[in-house]
This record gives sequence, C-alpha cells and structure tokens, in this order.
Amino acid sequence: MTDNRASGLALIAGSAALIITMIFHPTGHEMMSPDRFETVARLSMAVHSLALASIVVLFLGACGLWQRLSPSRYLALAGLVTYGFASVAGMITGMLNGFVAPRLIERMLNHPEAKQAWDIALTYSSELEHPMAQLMVVTSSVAILLWSIAIVRRGLLARGLGIYGCIIGPLIMVAVLSAHIRLNVHGFGMVVLLQAIWFVVAGVQLWRVREQAV
Repeated sequence: MTDNRASGLALIAGSAALIITMIFHPTGHEMMSPDRFETVARLSMAVHSLALASIVVLFLGACGLWQRLSPSRYLALAGLVTYGFASVAGMITGMLNGFVAPRLIERMLNHPEAKQAWDIALTYSSELEHPMAQLMVVTSSVAILLWSIAIVRRGLLARGLGIYGCIIGPLIMVAVLSAHIRLNVHGFGMVVLLQAIWFVVAGVQLWRVREQAV
C-alpha cells in the first residue's frame, strides 16, 4: 500500500469513527440518572476511547495530506500545524467529557453529603471543556480552509473539494464563534458531519492518486 493510499484510508477511517462516536454519544442528562449511570458511563468511556483513537488516525492521515499538498508549502504546512493544535484540543475535550465527567458524577451520586463540592468540580470541568471544544472546532476548520485554498490554487486534488472546504471552513467558524451553533451533542455532531464529508472525500482522492499513476 502506498503512502497516499494509507493516508487516504486513515482519513476515511478516522472520520467514520468520529461519526460513530457522535451517533452513540450519550447526553449529560442521561448520565445524571442514578438508575442508568453505570450503563451510560461505560458507553461514554467507550465512545470517547474511539474518538481519541480516531484523532490519532486522522492526524496520521493529515500528515499524508500535507505531503500531497506540499507544493503549496506554507499553506500545507500551516494547515498541518493548525490541525495539530486542533488534535491536542480534541484529546483534552475527549478526556474531560468521556473520563473526568463520569468520575465526578459517580462521586456526586455516591456521596450526596458532598454533592456541592463535586458539583463545583463538575462545573469547573465543563467550563474548561467548552473552550477546548471551541478551539478544536475553530482550528480544525482553519486547517480545512488552508488546505482547501492550496487545493484550489494548485489543483493537486479535486477543486470541488477545495471549494467545499473554502465554504464550510469559514461557515463553521462564524457559526460557532457567534454561538449560532452550540457545541452540545447535536451541534457538535453537525460540525463533525460537515468536516467528515471533507476528510472522506480527501481520503478518497488520496486513495485514487496511486490508481491514476499506474
């Protein structure tokens, strides 16, 4: 398997894993129910483990995308660096949401006498998670925009992909920063879907590079 094909497969697989994560992602309201906590907490840890793995796989794919777009040099490299920031922010978000929050809720449910203290800790975790999620969404959208500009300028991948990225990148940034999209399960799921379309098409394009060269 060539580097382009491996990178394309990584982009497709990572995007599919993120979509699966959002499909099965539980809500905070479900986890606060004492009767359902254990089941929902296990599900949350499982889907966030999948999300963390998908971030690593997507970054590997992004490295291959950077190589493919390397004739654009600064745009391609700036996109990779920006996506690296998004990946770090995404991993922190996943850890807080998928592992820290369930443990704090468990302690809150098991120790009602200290509910106020655990509630403060949970609120702090949530307040930290929200800007990290925003950072992840905005920086990943910037990366898509930079790569899309490089695609449109150089034509190294399908220009339709570049045009789509030039539209959804700024659109997502404006919608999130203006609070038109709230990063709850549904809002974040919409962002994941819009970005996943770009990454999957980019992955298919990378996969086909080898076929065209044969």
